[in-house]
Amino acid sequence: MSGTYSVVMGDRGRLVVPAELRDRLHWATGSPLLLIETPHGVIMATRDQVKQLVRDGLQGVDLVGELLADRRKAAAAEDAA
Repeated sequence: MSGTYSVVMGDRGRLVVPAELRDRLHWATGSPLLLIETPHGVIMATRDQVKQLVRDGLQGVDLVGELLADRRKAAAAEDAA
């Protein structure tokens, strides 16, 4: 499912996404794409793909629980002072 593709940046910064990859990802002419700069390189994806990446990264994380625990800890520290 994953692959490595070599592309060359053309004039005016244009990149050509290989047809095989465009077909597999269902990217058509005019498809809006996001370029996300990371410490490890650049990710090119659709908005829906980015949403799924974020959801996958947050899976199993209880952000609300962590926030409440931090607030309770801060409140207890204030009460002790």
